[in-house]
Amino acid sequence: MSDERTSTGAALARDKAGKSIGDVVLRARGITRSYEMGGRALAVLAGVDLDLRSGECVAITGRSGAGKSTLLHLLGLLDRPDGGQLSIAGTETVGLSRAARARLRNREVGFVFQFYHLIPELTALDNVALPSMIGAGPLAWWSRRHEHRKQATDLLDELGLGDRLGHRPAQLSGGERQRVAIARALAAQPSILLCDEPTGNLDERTSESISNMLFDVTARHGQTLVLVTHDPELAARADRCVAMHEGRLEAAEASTGEVLGHRS
Repeated sequence: MSDERTSTGAALARDKAGKSIGDVVLRARGITRSYEMGGRALAVLAGVDLDLRSGECVAITGRSGAGKSTLLHLLGLLDRPDGGQLSIAGTETVGLSRAARARLRNREVGFVFQFYHLIPELTALDNVALPSMIGAGPLAWWSRRHEHRKQATDLLDELGLGDRLGHRPAQLSGGERQRVAIARALAAQPSILLCDEPTGNLDERTSESISNMLFDVTARHGQTLVLVTHDPELAARADRCVAMHEGRLEAAEASTGEVLGHRS
């Protein structure tokens, strides 16, 4: 783990519920994003402000098409905002080159999507080890391949897939594929895990199991968890909940999820 990331989470404080919350690991100010549709600009984000602290869970809700996924892609450096400022782990991202953004994203951010986006030709183990290879580069990864594969094996074992290492995605159930996707997202030990409807493609029982797993594993590793979700029960389990409305974020209606520490 880098010195930069260690310093980000070092100064821990306790909230009223007794949960440890660290320093700000992501700060967005005035984020805007528009798209061209029918020859005119459609404003999707109209000045989003958001702070994420290490170790907390934030749920983002809102109607379909409100811009939740667009915001998640911007926070995760998959896309650039039209305006505003965005810093991750103390690094201002707006002026970074594409390569520098990719390095920062690979080091600090993990993604879990509704659809798993696993590579069908690779085994579960190889899918999870892939981010480490990309981050290190082929030559450096080769010299440490046993270490990286051991780390991937440990993650899959932690998520209950120790007996599925050699299975390809087509040989796994939907819940198992999502667990592989979660392990892959955690492989580089990111500061932030961004999840876009992570249980939206699963049945109710499997959804509950995956939700529990997300809360448990990120709490154990001290990572920041961001959930875009339409599920009010899932949102209520977050430390805080914000809603996308007219291109901005605002506090959601009071719920048990606004009580910090309610991640069980």
